Amino acid sequence: MSLSRKRNLIVRRLLQAVPVILLSTFIVFGLLKLVPGDVAVTLAGDNASDARIAEIRHIYGLDRSFFVQYGSWLWKAVHGDLSNSLVSSESVLSSIARCFPHTLLIVALAMLMALIIGIPLGIAAASRQGSWIDNFVMTVASLGVAIPNFWLGMLLVAFFALSLNWLPATGAVPISEDFWGAISHAILPACALAAGGVAEVARQLRSSLVEIMSSQQVRTLHAKGLSPSAILWRHGLKNVSVNLLTVISLLFNRMLAATVVVEAVFAVPGMGNLIVNAAIHRDFPVVQGVVFAMVLVVVTLNLVTDILYSILDPRIG
Repeated sequence: MSLSRKRNLIVRRLLQAVPVILLSTFIVFGLLKLVPGDVAVTLAGDNASDARIAEIRHIYGLDRSFFVQYGSWLWKAVHGDLSNSLVSSESVLSSIARCFPHTLLIVALAMLMALIIGIPLGIAAASRQGSWIDNFVMTVASLGVAIPNFWLGMLLVAFFALSLNWLPATGAVPISEDFWGAISHAILPACALAAGGVAEVARQLRSSLVEIMSSQQVRTLHAKGLSPSAILWRHGLKNVSVNLLTVISLLFNRMLAATVVVEAVFAVPGMGNLIVNAAIHRDFPVVQGVVFAMVLVVVTLNLVTDILYSILDPRIG
């Protein structure tokens, strides 16, 4: 793919991302306004006078119209200012910078586990279609999809942390301070998150390979005398690479959302924990800032995926 085509693709995808960011942040901003109660009353505390409540509402701009509030927030967000927490007065950007590495580490480990385990299982099932191996892989994949992350997480804590005392049960360590400590704290949450990922990768890869291996192109290669293993490795996996990339992209986004539950089980101070606590305390700037950051991550991932599509298959673009 030429450099000019890559540049045009990036510009086109960035322009398409603008309405996605605007719509998602606008919807979340609107939904937060529908939450019962008054933030100013919560911040003022019990037995606060009407004058004090009105003063707080004015200080935080809560007395302005919805569109003025959203426009003001969006303008500041574009310039890198996500406001401050209503509860702790900490910069929302600082909170995200502190919490996001924990979430990213868990998701990255979970993705790595899903690929390392799921790809070989999918290949084994596809290459031995209808055998006991195929049935075993599909059964394991079905269990992986069916088992809830939080339930699996509690089982992992009970067995590996409490019974065997091999790994920490809760909490997290900054990877910049203690690399192996951060990894050990992230293993169990990543395992709970990766179960569904392993199942998804194995099932989708098997399905794609079975379809490719039964195509007219593969039958022609068989007629030319190529061995089944050569066809699988040289042609099958190459043809399913785009489908596998799609699965990886969607799976990463899904895992990013699922960390809300997993981090609650393992008491990880990540993005999921941050947004849940903010929602409980009606800390709207934090909720909006976390959503904005997550949308940017997803948009960036989709952009990278589109570029990789064009590299794997030059016809795409």
